[in-house]
This record gives sequence, C-alpha cells and structure tokens, in this order.
Amino acid sequence: LQAERGCTGYGIEYNDDNVLACVRRDVNVLQLNLEDGLAIFEDNSFDMVLQIDTLPHLRNAEVMLRETARIGRQGIVAFPNFAHWPNRLSVLLGRMPVTRRLPYQWYDTPNIRVGTFKDFEVLALKNQLRIIDAFGLQNGAVQRLAPNALASTAVFHFEHA
Repeated sequence: LQAERGCTGYGIEYNDDNVLACVRRDVNVLQLNLEDGLAIFEDNSFDMVLQIDTLPHLRNAEVMLRETARIGRQGIVAFPNFAHWPNRLSVLLGRMPVTRRLPYQWYDTPNIRVGTFKDFEVLALKNQLRIIDAFGLQNGAVQRLAPNALASTAVFHFEHA
C-alpha cells in the first residue's frame, strides 16, 4: 500500500521477528498485542483500518471489531469464510476442512474461531456498522454471487451506521 498507493500508516505486529522484517522493508510498525486493544489511538485516528486475517486469531473478535470502527472512519475486514462449499462438504463427511485458506488441522490451527460471510453481516448489524461493500474472493477473483457458499474469503468494507 505504501509503494503502490502512497498510503501512510502503521502495521501492528506482536512477534519480534515479524517486527524486524517490517522495519527492514521500511514498513511503519508498532509492536502491540491486539488482545490488549487499541487504546493508544484516539477515535477516528485513521481514514481506513484494515483487519486482514486478524479476527479469527483473537479471543475477543467483537471487541477488536468495535476498536477497528472506533479508530478508523472506515474499516476493511477479511477472513477465511468457513461456509465455503468445500468446507461444508468436508464437515458433512465428518472432518474439519483443510484448504489453502484454512491450511491447518483442527488440533494445530492458530485460529481461535471460524466465521462465515453471513455471521459477519449479523455481527456488523449488532455493532451498528453499516456495510458499504461486501464480496467474496475465490482464487483471487471477486465473487459477488452467493459469496457465503462460493468464496473462500469474506471481505467487508464498513463504517459506523
């Protein structure tokens, strides 16, 4: 985003090695544990806040979603869509899915939780967020037709209602 779009901002990372990798690539990074929240930022500190593949790894994803909406005028959230049809088929056949987007076995996944496209719509409404745009991604292509079933990644662009 910095190189291609001229964006400024901060990445947030907890792991020492990943922080060092960001610094080496001239990415502005703050070393924080997202589980502790984003209290260091004031309301509407940013035009846009991205939470890409973050929420499934957090104990309280709803609190982080509210924090994302609080510190940013708008937000974008993306996460693996557990309702994608191959995942459904895998569960129907009695196994947890292992896919490119969900590459771990049930016992060693870093994901604390899984969600679906439809689940996020309900969560956004509950937290008084207005969805500006929503779509799925499948193999790098935008999937607007039935994204809950046909997309491996859910993407939402939102703001306060």
